[in-house]
Amino acid sequence: MLYDKMVKTNETRDVDAFLSMIDEDFVMVSHQNQTERSKQEFAEMVRGMMSSDSLEVTDQRCVYENDDILVEHSFMSFPDGTKEAVLAVWTKRNNKFIKVETGATPLK
Repeated sequence: MLYDKMVKTNETRDVDAFLSMIDEDFVMVSHQNQTERSKQEFAEMVRGMMSSDSLEVTDQRCVYENDDILVEHSFMSFPDGTKEAVLAVWTKRNNKFIKVETGATPLK
């Protein structure tokens, strides 16, 4: 399963290891702001966030995972000072992530 590997790459901030789990046809769908990002755009965002000491992920947990899907929930503090409760649904293909859809609730 990919959840444990994903958590480890986040903890160690190993961007390349994380991105190796992303399929070439990957797309990120953000329901909070109605946007989509390609793998390249997602990779740029991830590199920026993981390079910042201000990114903090807490209370991360796997809600459900099987061969086709991973559902996770976490609280995130971003480099720009915002905080969100994030629900992410990762769709898998050939043991890689092909899509992630996120829903986020801003926190004060």
